Parts: sequence; C-alpha cells; structure tokens
Amino acid sequence: MRDGTQGMNPLAAIEYAKDRLPKRVYNRIVDRYRYVKEGVDRVERASGIKYPLHYVEPSITIVEGNGYGLDFGLIFARTIPVVENDDLRIVVQLSAPLVAYALKGTIHAVLAHEFLHYLELITRFINMNVVSDEVSSTLFEDIYADMGRLFDAKHVLGKDRSLLTLIAKRFKDGFNDSRLESKCIKEWIEKGLPSRRIGIEDNIARIPMEAIAKMRIDDSLRSKIYELINTNHVKDGKSGRGRRKGRERGGRSI
Repeated sequence: MRDGTQGMNPLAAIEYAKDRLPKRVYNRIVDRYRYVKEGVDRVERASGIKYPLHYVEPSITIVEGNGYGLDFGLIFARTIPVVENDDLRIVVQLSAPLVAYALKGTIHAVLAHEFLHYLELITRFINMNVVSDEVSSTLFEDIYADMGRLFDAKHVLGKDRSLLTLIAKRFKDGFNDSRLESKCIKEWIEKGLPSRRIGIEDNIARIPMEAIAKMRIDDSLRSKIYELINTNHVKDGKSGRGRRKGRERGGRSI
C-alpha cells in the first residue's frame, strides 16, 4: 500500500509486526488507516503545505515520570527528526492504538497538532536556532515545556474552522480523550500487546549540526514558513502533544 508520501508505506511497520498482533486488531488498524489518510488530506487542504512523512508504529510508548504525582503518560503520536547517513528527515509517528481506537475527529486533531510541531521544527532548522532541550525531571515539566512551541493553528489551518474546533477540544491543557485512554489501557496494554517504556530523559532528540546544515528544505515550504513568521504565528497559550499528562497518584486517569 502506497499513499504518495515519497514512496513510503505508512503501514509497513504494521505489516512487519503482523504476527505479533491479533488478527482482528491488525485488520482494524489497516481498515481505519483511511481516517489517517483523510486527516492528512484535510491538513494539506487547510494549510496549503504537504504533510510530512508519517507512519503507524505497532506499539504504544509509555513514558515514566518521577515525582509531583505523575507516574507515567501515554504517547499517542509524536513528531521526530530521523537521521540516516547524515540525511535528516522529520517524521510523524502515530501509535497503533490511536489508529485502532480513536474517533475520526481525534485522529484528525492529532494529525493537525503534530503538523504544527513539524512546522516549528522546520522553522528552527531554517534559523539554525537549535539547542539541546533541557532534560525534564518529571513528565509534567516535559509537557509544560512542550506547550510553548507551536505555530498558532488559526494562522496555519484557518481555512478549516471545524478542524480548529477539534484541536481546541482535544488539546485543552494537554491532550484530553478519556475514551481513547480507556480503550488503550483495556484493549492494548492490559492484553499484553506491543508497548515500550521509556524514561522522560529518553524522549529527547539529539541531532548532529552537520545533518541540519545539509537538510534540503523545499523553496515553497521555506516561503510559507517566512509568511507564517511574518503574521505573528506563535501561540503562547496552552497546547500539548498527542499524549496524556500522566496518572495522578491514587487516581485512575492517564
């Protein structure tokens, strides 16, 4: 299956892990990938910018926190720089439980949110304004730091007002979808489906400056970035990633 993303098959990792997933779960992910494709097309229409490389990861990432009442959080999606042979690419990683269990609107909101992170990263690379992020000591600090690094969705996706509403609903004070969280815990984690645990310090990307210097950025994308910069694009309000803040001690929400 190809979706035109520079020859990349977004479901290749799912196909590779097919034997580790129950057949019904595998079929559900493949079937519901259509919502991802619809969301990608929707973001591209609203922004006028091609969506970055993306793929579905056949697992859920659990980030372990320490202190301030937060034990762990779930990463449903993230935007990550990938370096191979000094070739730097930015990839949106979607977790399998997101595709399998989230409502269509949630999938679209997460895709749009990660797209804003993609634009922010491209901007930093253009400006060569890349510094090592401070390693957060708690999950809360990591999410809080992440909340100030987004383009204003209204300037980027303003042509699609309903998409803006979805983003505002799902990313108020961090990612918020109790239905998805419950499904992920009951249908994925508790059933022993693929997952991995990482410390908060492991969720930091370190990129060689040589790779950044060699990164090729399309002229049309560069022009669009400059246009956004000149329209006061940065949002100082609260946002969040495609993940939940964490479980409060004694509570049940993730």
